[in-house]
Amino acid sequence: MSTAPGRPGASSAAEGVPGNRLRCRLPLPAGFRAADVLAFHRRDPQQIAERIQDAGPEPGLDKAFVWAGRAACVTIRFEAAALGNGITEPSQVRAECVIDGASGAADGYGDAVQADFERLARHMLGLAQPVEAFERAHAAHPLLGPLIRRNAGLRVPQAATPFEAISWAILGQQISLSAAVALRRRLIQAVGRRHSSGLLCYPDATSLLQVDAAALRAAGCSQAKADALLGLARAVADGRLPLDEWLRTLPVDDIRAGLLAIRGIGPWTINYALLRGFGSLDGSLHGDVAVRRGLQRLLGRAEPVGEAETRQWLEAFAPWRALVAAHLWTVKAEG
Repeated sequence: MSTAPGRPGASSAAEGVPGNRLRCRLPLPAGFRAADVLAFHRRDPQQIAERIQDAGPEPGLDKAFVWAGRAACVTIRFEAAALGNGITEPSQVRAECVIDGASGAADGYGDAVQADFERLARHMLGLAQPVEAFERAHAAHPLLGPLIRRNAGLRVPQAATPFEAISWAILGQQISLSAAVALRRRLIQAVGRRHSSGLLCYPDATSLLQVDAAALRAAGCSQAKADALLGLARAVADGRLPLDEWLRTLPVDDIRAGLLAIRGIGPWTINYALLRGFGSLDGSLHGDVAVRRGLQRLLGRAEPVGEAETRQWLEAFAPWRALVAAHLWTVKAEG
């Protein structure tokens, strides 16, 4: 997985330590939008699986999830650099992961896992996304260009794992964001294990398979969503969906075909999961209501913009259609 260019003279620094704790520092590109990362993980106001720290000189977040079968909590803190005239911006990130129950090399938590952790941190921050190339390519567009300039450096923050992104997309099908957040919270409470930090972990496929459809229904899922979640978890557990391998190699066609074979997963869910779970920036999110509303406002229309027109409009921006959709989400926020 490649990384975005950092500041001159900056380089990543591994700080792995014995036992169950991994550490690293990563350089950030100029103008990195730390607030976008915090906003993405602030979706649930009850903060049962994520905890946001806004106060103090180093804002950041704590995020708990099941990683490699163990309860893990990643801590990210943004360190600022002075730009002059009292202005600062994030220049590097300090990341740490505490893995409950691990005791270092004896449990396989050596150099390989340290490297995996650095990749995980880069992934969560969207540092592999080549947004600079997109901005250069479309800066002169009469409608999108001004939006790109207002959102310079916009990246798409990632879920910690592809499984989280796909299952979150399933939970969010055909309901409002607030309803989806509440449903996600109830799923975590029903299935998630507690990390030593006090946060509940977002479950992995194996954890989800510890419950049945009735338990998911009791947590608020429809029968269709319960079936889709369990179908996804079974396909991951039996190797039909090698999500970790796909994250490294990004075979988009294989990902689409594999996910489409799961009952209850359709094109919108796949494109959203590709964006939030794999960092793929070309899925067409024309079915997303917020994207269509953003396009309506960008075009200055009084009437809604339909899916077909949105799909056609986004097509001109391949291979960046999902990144354009992310910019259109900000039009909704500004509207």
